[in-house]
Amino acid sequence: MQNKKTGLVAALGFVAASTAYAGDLPTHANLKNALKEVVKEQNGGFGLNMWATIVDRDGVVKSVVFSGDARGDQWPGSRVISAQKANTANAFSLPGLSLSTANLFSAVQPGGSLYGLQHSNPVDTNVAYGGPSENIGTEKDPMVGKKVGGVNVFGGGLALYDARGVLLGAIGVSGDSSCADHNIAWKVRDRLKLDYVPGGVSSTKDDNIVNDIAEGSSASGWGHPVCSPAAAEIAKGFPKTHPVQAKK
Repeated sequence: MQNKKTGLVAALGFVAASTAYAGDLPTHANLKNALKEVVKEQNGGFGLNMWATIVDRDGVVKSVVFSGDARGDQWPGSRVISAQKANTANAFSLPGLSLSTANLFSAVQPGGSLYGLQHSNPVDTNVAYGGPSENIGTEKDPMVGKKVGGVNVFGGGLALYDARGVLLGAIGVSGDSSCADHNIAWKVRDRLKLDYVPGGVSSTKDDNIVNDIAEGSSASGWGHPVCSPAAAEIAKGFPKTHPVQAKK
């Protein structure tokens, strides 16, 4: 009887832990509200409406949202790109090292240290393009609950770390210039309080975009092209305006 009780307690403990893990990610409404607010700000791009996707640590899509009034108010192709970015940031970040999709740009170019990475982990097209169109961007988005896969190597994807420093998954944002996408993702993550980043390859030891490409070469090996001076200046200011946090 004691063994059965112990087993039951252990099983319940596992369920509780699993529930807590899933519950640490924002809801569809939380993500949508944060995205809509950030899109109103100056982000160094065209000021377009955006898509955002969140995946958990297993790469399962949890939420897909858009900032406009209807799904056609932002680039339709950016829905799947946002999911790719989320998958990429999650797939290539670790509990002790966060790599944003912006950090991967130079490394995957011919001759780069990660050349070929962009061809790995392909998108599951049945997940990406299946299901009723009317559910796109809602809580019933056809990608939710499935692994979409995909690798994207320009700005807009960031890993998500909670206050304990636990890597929960990642967010991907798309719909503007890649630099604006990064800035918007950074600000949304900040609003969601999931920016307890343990370390990274930028000069400030986080996963911020690295704008150090000169004459086609990145000094650090982790560089991303400058899309506009305004976007670069906003990102440069993040350590002061939207600094990552230290785990509690």
